[in-house]
Amino acid sequence: MIGGGLAGIAAALDCAHEGAAVTLLEARGRLGGAAYSFTRGELEVDNGQHIFLRCCTAYRELLGQLGAESLVSLQPQLEVAVLAPGGKLGWLRRSQLPAPLHLAASVMRYPYLGMRERLSLVWAMQRLGAIDVDDPANDAVSFGDWLRRHRQRRGAVQAIWELIVRPTVNLTVDDASLAQAAQVFQLGLLQETSAGDIGWAVVPLGEIHDGAARTALERAGVNVRLRSTAQPLAAGSESEGGGFRVEASDGFSAHVDAVVMAVPPARAMQLLPPEAGVNPELPERLGNSPIINLHVIYDRRVLEHPFAAGVDSPVQWIFDRTAGSGLSCGQYVAVSLSAADDELHATSEDLRNRYLQALAELLPSARDAEVREFFVTREHAATFRAAPGARAWRPGPRTELAGLALAGAWTDTGWPATMEGAVRSGRAAAHEVMAGIAGQSTAPARAPVEV
Repeated sequence: MIGGGLAGIAAALDCAHEGAAVTLLEARGRLGGAAYSFTRGELEVDNGQHIFLRCCTAYRELLGQLGAESLVSLQPQLEVAVLAPGGKLGWLRRSQLPAPLHLAASVMRYPYLGMRERLSLVWAMQRLGAIDVDDPANDAVSFGDWLRRHRQRRGAVQAIWELIVRPTVNLTVDDASLAQAAQVFQLGLLQETSAGDIGWAVVPLGEIHDGAARTALERAGVNVRLRSTAQPLAAGSESEGGGFRVEASDGFSAHVDAVVMAVPPARAMQLLPPEAGVNPELPERLGNSPIINLHVIYDRRVLEHPFAAGVDSPVQWIFDRTAGSGLSCGQYVAVSLSAADDELHATSEDLRNRYLQALAELLPSARDAEVREFFVTREHAATFRAAPGARAWRPGPRTELAGLALAGAWTDTGWPATMEGAVRSGRAAAHEVMAGIAGQSTAPARAPVEV
């Protein structure tokens, strides 16, 4: 395995479970990829707020494999506080009715929509549920264009559609593919009553994706090598019996039967041999979409909910990170800004001035609170862009070289670039290489499978 993010972790565990001897190479000094934490003074800080839904079955299974179920919280029932300036509060809640009726009462009481907008929303949701998410024609269409054709006014777009699409797809509705947005709504809200219940880590992400993952991998017999940067991969010759030559910066060198490449697209293109048949334009075609997180330490409690969404505000989502960070006095809130192209190059001071004022407008208790600390984390290339036409550029796990598979949330899982998508990709890649090995001759293997 080359890459120790969630895709690499999932692939390594699956291959080890199937009896392969596995080595995992990770260039950084930790596992977890894009979902990690770090220490800042006395705080344990997540690089960004990562959530999952009840329908994220692969990620939840991975938590079980890591023995980390107790380190997350999962709502018994979907409930989202939605805040607007002036202290206005609305709720998105589900009932126990079958989907999509489980949201009907909440939509009818939602204070940010008029009656005409509510009825139009229900009508559009019904039609969105019928979209074929695997049809390339639907992937080629902008979700924003589709919403306008289905009579969704600007207020409804901001109060419902954007509120859900932006954090899940990491694009605005105008930039997102219809098929990708439809997949999010269908799986999360329209097909199963409990699918959209929200889960999150109650400890720093590093305890799960690094600490617990490393323990589980080592228990499974995986040789985990941190600070081990892989060099470009070379396919073995016929005289060598095929396979691959893998070398790394820490002196690791092996001739292996199979490789799972679980790194971002641009890095994959640096490492893959030309014979793999992966189009070198892929990184540019998929592009990048940034996420920014604003971290604010107040001297008192200002947010009364574990998390909340904002409307009519530059604030998108706010999370209470006090307990998980180890803060003993006051409150630590994190503001997550998805599709943050406009904010990416703003200075910390500019972001502070704009967003502290916006938080004070949403949270009355923040108006008189002292801000003890404010800092920014930026993920410039947090995800690929699930824009119209992007799915045609997302490869599956198989390459043109037997025994070499691709993994990562950018590969074609059908999901946006989420933790769930990453885990699904790792499992698909593991299945690909293990099926290939099972189909080879019964001659003894040369060396451990590199996954």
